[in-house]
Amino acid sequence: MTAAELDDAGLLRADENVAISRYAVFVPVDELGESRPITIHAGAVIGRFAVVHGGTTIGVQAVVEDHTVVGQPELGYAVGRIHPGVGGGVHVAAGAVVRAGAVIYADVQVGVNTVVGHHCLLRTAVRVGADTQLGHHLTIERAARIGRDVRCSPGSHITSDTLLADRVFLGAGVRTINDKTLTWRDPSRRSVLAAPRFDFGAKVGSGSVVLASVTIGAHALVGAGSLVTRDIPAGALAYGHPARVQGRA
Repeated sequence: MTAAELDDAGLLRADENVAISRYAVFVPVDELGESRPITIHAGAVIGRFAVVHGGTTIGVQAVVEDHTVVGQPELGYAVGRIHPGVGGGVHVAAGAVVRAGAVIYADVQVGVNTVVGHHCLLRTAVRVGADTQLGHHLTIERAARIGRDVRCSPGSHITSDTLLADRVFLGAGVRTINDKTLTWRDPSRRSVLAAPRFDFGAKVGSGSVVLASVTIGAHALVGAGSLVTRDIPAGALAYGHPARVQGRA
């Protein structure tokens, strides 16, 4: 639907002074046939060929750039269950920017003044705090929690249920893992997922791999290209393959 058609159907709640491209597309109905209104607050911008799904709220002065998808219902098999395509629950807070090409699934919250970089993917139930920078070409899997003032450099993969506390810094191309057995659709086995955790102010250098259930302590520093197989204590400097504590950060 266009913005005019959505408004005629009573499914657009738009303040004054919003800028909605005539080429933007609105999809108020999810895969289960449930219709939800779309709310756009004052000063928000919706770019050309953006696709905005029902149950999405765009905050004051937020920007959704061209060729984005916001509020995509998750449909199909993943993480041991079938997702039926339920929509809604998306909030892009005031002053946030969703760069061109990004895809945000349903039930995602993006904090105040946060930037979601070009071609990022945020899966269902992701939470991102305020003033965070998500570099381009990030994949952030289901139910990951990202705090305030976090910096994720381009090309990284944040696996499901990962916790990035406030002021964490991840270099480019960091990979996180939450599965120790790599079990996939085996009826006799079910993988036990245990995501890594990054405590307040932790820093991980570019190209590092962090394995399942590992905790990077507060203010710890992991050198570039490290393979982190065990917990790194708070305030430690660690690097290597596998990473070992080498001193204080």
